[in-house]
Amino acid sequence: MSGNELKYIKDAFETNWIAPLGPNVDAFEKEIASYVGANEAVAVSSGTAAIHLALSLLEVSKGDKVFCSSLTFVASANPILYQGAEPVFIDSEPETWNMSPRALEVALREAAIKGDLPKAVIVVNLYGQSAKMDEILMLCKEYDIPVIEDAAESLGSRYKGIPSGTFGKYGVYSFNGNKIITTSGGGMLVSNDSEAMKKARFLATQARDHARHYQHRLLGYNYRLSNVLAGIGRGQLEVLDMRVMAKRDIFNRYFTELSEIQGFEFMPELQNTYSNRWLTTLTINKAIAGISVNDLLDVLANENIEARPVWKPLHLQPLFNGVKYYPHNEGADVSKQLFETGICLPSGTNMTDDDQMRVIDCIKNTLTIKYPVGL
Repeated sequence: MSGNELKYIKDAFETNWIAPLGPNVDAFEKEIASYVGANEAVAVSSGTAAIHLALSLLEVSKGDKVFCSSLTFVASANPILYQGAEPVFIDSEPETWNMSPRALEVALREAAIKGDLPKAVIVVNLYGQSAKMDEILMLCKEYDIPVIEDAAESLGSRYKGIPSGTFGKYGVYSFNGNKIITTSGGGMLVSNDSEAMKKARFLATQARDHARHYQHRLLGYNYRLSNVLAGIGRGQLEVLDMRVMAKRDIFNRYFTELSEIQGFEFMPELQNTYSNRWLTTLTINKAIAGISVNDLLDVLANENIEARPVWKPLHLQPLFNGVKYYPHNEGADVSKQLFETGICLPSGTNMTDDDQMRVIDCIKNTLTIKYPVGL
């Protein structure tokens, strides 16, 4: 916490606005919309809820298909199942680790031939890095497919100077406890379509009709953010730019200290993009580095240092067994390769320089012990 949150929480208590909705919610929505340059924002209980609302607004239903990045957390795709629709997973490409325009083009072409185009495409900006939005938007425009930009991990990032999360029909942010700013739990849906966002607010408050009694014509959800948590978000938003700078400093220190190790390759930053570097991630080529990701995870864990593998691709998850998947190249599964060789290093902005150097020294010492200099 920054300390700025307390004044907004105090306001919520003093005015007795505790339940969902209230002045902090209204202000948080306006502040996020202003920060990213969107016309409207709707504060909700999670990023997952925001994706679900976006699919609901697009009238995705049983029998529809939705294309989705495969290399992501399961929350990106679960709402597709909520709607009774069928996900189709798209591989990553090496320059961003995000959705491959090449694979997407093949998938869209095949779907068009079959007369079975998707109702939407969900593009994920992994670990703060924007996908190749120009190419992806061009393909989706060609087939008139709306894009949902899952920017849960990329608030504060920019693609060609434009804030992440504002390229699609709908954009989604997450304020889960592990994100670059947090409301403990929460999310935000953004769009330039004001009428659609009005409907999103309606659906997110149980779709209660305007009537004296409780009346409901449509299926709604209990998705609105509490006024207390929105107050936390307002305080967090005030330090977002500092958090991005801190995350980038953490990445740069790791890169400076570790990038010359043979077999270590850090997640790239696409030209003309600015990543918030939510997590510092890299791949390890065991044949060159002499150590595998799992070996390094074990070494770090023994030193009470928590690191994690890269997301397991959704097309490899038991939940989605048998779901259609389009690789970047025939016989080249980029998502799977990144999962098998990728590692996320500790990246919390509350780490001290000494904390980070302890991680770095542990990695260096492990490699020195395993393969001493001169042998």
